[in-house]
Amino acid sequence: MNIKILSANANLYSTKRLVEAAKARKHEVEVINHAKCDIVIEKKNPVIIYKGHKLDHTDAIIPRIGASVTFYGTAVVRQFEMMRVFTTTESQALVRSRDKLRSLQILSRAGLGLPKTVFTNYSKNVKEIVDQAGGAPVIIKLLEGTQGIGVILVESRKAAESVIEAFNNLQARVIVQEFIKEAGGADIRAFIVDGQVVGAMKRQGKEGEFRSNLHRGGTASVIKLTDEEETAALKAAKAMGLGIAGVDMLQSARGPLILEVNSSPGLEGIEQATGKDIANSIIKYIERNV
Repeated sequence: MNIKILSANANLYSTKRLVEAAKARKHEVEVINHAKCDIVIEKKNPVIIYKGHKLDHTDAIIPRIGASVTFYGTAVVRQFEMMRVFTTTESQALVRSRDKLRSLQILSRAGLGLPKTVFTNYSKNVKEIVDQAGGAPVIIKLLEGTQGIGVILVESRKAAESVIEAFNNLQARVIVQEFIKEAGGADIRAFIVDGQVVGAMKRQGKEGEFRSNLHRGGTASVIKLTDEEETAALKAAKAMGLGIAGVDMLQSARGPLILEVNSSPGLEGIEQATGKDIANSIIKYIERNV
């Protein structure tokens, strides 16, 4: 098959591993910078131009779209879909996953456990917002934040009110979320490919840090999911319509709570923690569907 990986950086670990896995299974593979593609739209003839050439004869794409270029990256994925090319991440699922608020609404409707979350339109009644999230301490998250950036743990009611007011004055949209103390600064990532959990790791934040992101100095170790955790992860990926997903969960006294469903989960942390060839699972997923 001819596989295109949509990635702005061919040197990223995840991109390189997918190239290796595709070549190992005897496929033609090319890394395409989606931000530099030109989209040509005309009656029943969708075309993508890259470096002066038509990207035809493509059997499948693997979108690795960064959050900063979601709009254009999604347009490129949609164009490939119009060309009847298989994609491991559908354009609509990609759009849904990048909208934190919409994602939480979808997961809530699917009956999944979530930390209690409050979102308002720059409400002046900040005291009530903190109360509705369960009272201090609370987590305040920028709607546009990624990799733990723009996520704040606020210990007291007064501080929470000040932070919310400051964001409101900056016209920065935030969600206010209950703090799950028993999680102990750790979360779980389950990596889903084609309706199966192909790897799971527990990420622990460094001492004094409530965020467990590996980009922020957290550590990862392999974990065996409970039946409840595995069911929640699979249900979350299905609700979001994602064939490939990184489902982030907290372990709480009331069961697994979904934090986020990532549509372009990185391979480095999960492969190193589990020792599993996740990239190979993704290529096999394409083979089953093309």
